[in-house]
Amino acid sequence: MEIKKSEFVLSAPTVSMCPKDIKPEYAFIGRSNVGKSSLINMLCNHKGLAKTSSTPGKTLLINHFIINNEWYIVDLPGYGFAKRSKTVQKKLEQMITSYILQRNQLVNTFVLIDIRHDPMKIDLDFINWLGQSNIPFSVVFTKADKLGPVRAKQNAESWMNALKEEWEELPPYFITSAEKKNGRDEILDYIEEINKSLNREK
Repeated sequence: MEIKKSEFVLSAPTVSMCPKDIKPEYAFIGRSNVGKSSLINMLCNHKGLAKTSSTPGKTLLINHFIINNEWYIVDLPGYGFAKRSKTVQKKLEQMITSYILQRNQLVNTFVLIDIRHDPMKIDLDFINWLGQSNIPFSVVFTKADKLGPVRAKQNAESWMNALKEEWEELPPYFITSAEKKNGRDEILDYIEEINKSLNREK
């Protein structure tokens, strides 16, 4: 897939204020500081599209970006950021939960994982919740350039093996680097395949 056009549409504080049209949506979510904005900008080849910040946990709204006037990338707030107040954290959790469970246009959730770290309970719990809620999702490992290809592949495989304790069938996964644009074609091809299958079903 070639992305010819990517534009910011709106930031919504609740799912009811998200765009009203029915184009497919692909949500991106992960722990704070996982490199979500950098990954979105790399996928779209649009450096300033999603706002990157040196301060983790800056995304506090549901951000919609329209791609090729055909589908949306949705940038969701990160989960598990300890420096937020409990009130803010609870509000964000409710926002994320209601979007994921209620948004009919959501066709796939990309869960971002920093490939340098061992499996963390908060990530595993979130992934297991998606599975229990019957939400289609994929795993995207970020920052692979920090490890090199061999180590990155080993880490990704050991991470996926940790999921086998709960899962009979593993979700698709992608190894990416926003720095080197690794994984870009694979993710965009995956999205294109889903979009084609949705068009066939119409």
